[in-house]
Amino acid sequence: MRKIMTSVLAGIGLTLAYGTSVHAQDKELTIFWAEWDPANYLQELVNDYTAETGVKVTVQTTPWPDFQTKAFTEFNAHGDAYDMVVGDSQWLGAGSTQGHYVDLTDFFNQHKLGDVMAPATIKYYAEYPGGSGKYWAIPLEGDAIGWSYRKDWFEDPKEKEAFKAKYGYDLAVPTTYAQLRDIAEFFHRPDQKRYGVAIYTDNSYDAMAMGVESAIFSHGGDLGDYATYKVDGIINSKEAVAGLEMYKELYKFTPPGWGKTFFVEDNQAITGGLAAMSMNFFAFFPPLVNKATNPFADQTGFFANPAGPDGKRFAALGGQGISVVSYSKNKDESMKFLEWFIKDETQKKWAELGGYTCSQAVLKSDAFQKATPYNKAFYDTMFMVKDFWATPEYAEVLDQLNQNIYPFVVGGKGTAQEALDKTAADWKATFTKYNRYK
Repeated sequence: MRKIMTSVLAGIGLTLAYGTSVHAQDKELTIFWAEWDPANYLQELVNDYTAETGVKVTVQTTPWPDFQTKAFTEFNAHGDAYDMVVGDSQWLGAGSTQGHYVDLTDFFNQHKLGDVMAPATIKYYAEYPGGSGKYWAIPLEGDAIGWSYRKDWFEDPKEKEAFKAKYGYDLAVPTTYAQLRDIAEFFHRPDQKRYGVAIYTDNSYDAMAMGVESAIFSHGGDLGDYATYKVDGIINSKEAVAGLEMYKELYKFTPPGWGKTFFVEDNQAITGGLAAMSMNFFAFFPPLVNKATNPFADQTGFFANPAGPDGKRFAALGGQGISVVSYSKNKDESMKFLEWFIKDETQKKWAELGGYTCSQAVLKSDAFQKATPYNKAFYDTMFMVKDFWATPEYAEVLDQLNQNIYPFVVGGKGTAQEALDKTAADWKATFTKYNRYK
């Protein structure tokens, strides 16, 4: 009798399991992201979710230059092509206030994500407005500005001797912008086709802006008061001006034709043996430790953004959170996916695949920090990041900054003070237009 009952129960169980499987196989989720390696890592990760649940998850990508336009075209049409989007941190304002993102505040508090994720990733990838306790994304891919450098150039005894004779201190990984500037100048030897430093100079989207703001933040400046929208006296303060002047100073030591460069060119500065140091987001560093893509992989080291003259040390935040699109027909299924994504074991696997987890526990682990030559620098950086404006009109504000600083940095026109005075005036006019001043 017991065997019969067991068989009957087993049969019921199989029927239920089969029914669940069939039901799950009907479900499909689409995550939209930009086309880069982390998106490939995410597709590999979510294949595990499909194996566990039967729910197919596709990470759909588009090239970076089209990412924002394609996403917001779909949002503004209230389209349901995407169930979730891994949107830039600057999108939080528009995504939340214009109704594109699902409010995840209850989910965030229920799972105590404030205790799970690194504080900066919560502040910049999830919360809007700042300090409101309202959350619209789950931190997914941590990222920030960091640096790679040629270890063999730095460690060459003759170079070290010559550097100390010229500058009076030892050649080593720079801990300040002043040292970074000296090292860039020292290795800048156009007659040898060897150059000092590679920095971002592309004035489309956020490339050069991220490089410049890293320098401004570390020189004690800021972009404005994100709570009151006050900008005059902040974005054009003497500290901000000093940061912009330092960025222009570094541009003097870049390779020739370096006036429109972003992550591809800055990695090529190292893989091509052009520059002693190169700025880039950490997410673009994996090819630099791959001997198949970098002949100098064994000679490439990494360091976090250096400090300014007063010891202040910040780096521009990159990275993204994952949001549920409010027009999706699969919002409940998307929430189940997020519950799976925030699990400790999922976050650990995410980091193992190459994704930059925002989980504090994983970030602090020896296994993570020793997994690559750049993970320790990434860990250090994620606790000193600051971000650009996340206000809904951030795209206009970003374009105005680009239009004002590019002629100064690359074209040598005007002064840093004039470029930032113009930025302050433009931003104040924009925030006035959108009624940000109460």
